[in-house]
Amino acid sequence: MSLAASSLRQAFSILLIVVVATAIFSTGCGSSSMSKTPPLTGNTSVTVVVSSTANDQLAEFDLGFQSIALTSQSGQTVTLLSLPSSEPPLGAEFMHLNGTAQPLLTATIPQDIYTSATLTLGGGAFVCLALGQVDGEQTLSSATYSLFPPTATVNFPSPLTVTGTSMALSLDLQVSQSATIGDCVNVAGFSGFSITPTFALTPLTLAASPTNSANGKVTGGDGEVTAVSSGGNSFTLSIPNYVPALTGLPVPVLSDVNTIYQGISGASALAVGSFVNMDGAIQSDGSLLATRIAVQDPSAVYVFRGPLMQVASSVSALFMHAREMQGAGIPGYPFGVGASFNYGSTAFQISGQLSNLGSLPFVPSFNGSNMVPGQEVYISTTALPNNGPYPSAATMTLMPQTIDGMVAGSSTSGGFTDYTVTLASYDLFPALAVQPGQTTVENNPSEVEVYIDSNTQLLNTQPLSAGSTLRFYGLVFNDNGTLRMDCAQVNDGVAFTTQPSASQQSHVGKSTVQQIHREEPGSLLQIISVSTQP
Repeated sequence: MSLAASSLRQAFSILLIVVVATAIFSTGCGSSSMSKTPPLTGNTSVTVVVSSTANDQLAEFDLGFQSIALTSQSGQTVTLLSLPSSEPPLGAEFMHLNGTAQPLLTATIPQDIYTSATLTLGGGAFVCLALGQVDGEQTLSSATYSLFPPTATVNFPSPLTVTGTSMALSLDLQVSQSATIGDCVNVAGFSGFSITPTFALTPLTLAASPTNSANGKVTGGDGEVTAVSSGGNSFTLSIPNYVPALTGLPVPVLSDVNTIYQGISGASALAVGSFVNMDGAIQSDGSLLATRIAVQDPSAVYVFRGPLMQVASSVSALFMHAREMQGAGIPGYPFGVGASFNYGSTAFQISGQLSNLGSLPFVPSFNGSNMVPGQEVYISTTALPNNGPYPSAATMTLMPQTIDGMVAGSSTSGGFTDYTVTLASYDLFPALAVQPGQTTVENNPSEVEVYIDSNTQLLNTQPLSAGSTLRFYGLVFNDNGTLRMDCAQVNDGVAFTTQPSASQQSHVGKSTVQQIHREEPGSLLQIISVSTQP
């Protein structure tokens, strides 16, 4: 090899080493720079969404917030909500939000890493329903336990980084950790009852086109229209607030060409006073972009929503637990109100929230001859319930609900998988099925056949298999004595809790309804008695 060639090769080798070393050095610098956390500066618009995680032990859980604050890792405190004690609290009924969600508030706060939260509550109450012997009589009892103000705990699974122009937070009530329940029937000094509200606060990613509550979708939200824009494509919806409050929660709602209307022809048919049930996407500013707007009864003056408690065939009368109420003067109602209606001339309907009813392997039906206690209903009327005569229910709509149960087995049925789900004894379906004088009797009220297809949102991390306890959200039908659910969403379940067995006794007799109110120190107790005579 010539000297020139040798020198050239040596120079090339040195150059290659330099290039490789430079590339390694550059890559290392790049990695170091990518790992740096950009400084948190400026402000972020934060929307707080409320939801709950619960089993079926309670029928209602109301909480009102007076203030909400976050504390950063450096000790700085910022306010999301602050209301004077003279103003009604801002809150919600949480049992109807089991596995679903609704917006609570939007506030602008500094970007930072937050590690704790403080909640000041303006009050809270829970309601349990049960059937059992009171003073020798078979009694359908609604025990309401309240405390003003209860303490609250907020758990952070991890530090919360608030950054960007906007983000959302989920404030999820852990119901089983928040309420201790004694004997719901034989209440004596509220022994064994307590409220210790416990929440989990986590970031919530808002998708542009959300499909479920975990990515920013509101499903089956109820409210009253309080203002309509001149163009008709936006309105303000008043969502039912914490029960004693005199005003609802105002939420701006937008509609577009993709919005589906049910019960009305379109946006132009909305008016102040219209009662709406809707689905929508939570926007970064806390407003909702409606995907579905349903008006079950354009002529409604009052609407009531909650589970059926009793159906009497002899007089075409029903009794329901109205945990959400809307209409003039309604907010003055106490916790746990029971409402009775005549259904002799009622128009029965099924919510249009689920679009696959025609594909089910059974014929879904809801009417006066097959409705059963435990089903979630939405009733419209033109008169308030009283001690009699009962007002007529103009319309009654079967609504989606959440059940918490254990999977016993599964099979294939058409395009669905049918899961047999066993309920806890305190679930309203088995607990109230033994009442006498009812229109229909279920074959096995402790089991629900749950139908899942490709439309079902599977948010569960627990396996969907025998032995797992899960929460199922959907429409529950009584199909010739068998309870069947068209399931829209599955979430991880909540363990069954112990309930005193005294409330599960049965008695055969003639039923009459009366309402009894008693005051206890520091708490409000309402017992709604269904006295039976042999």
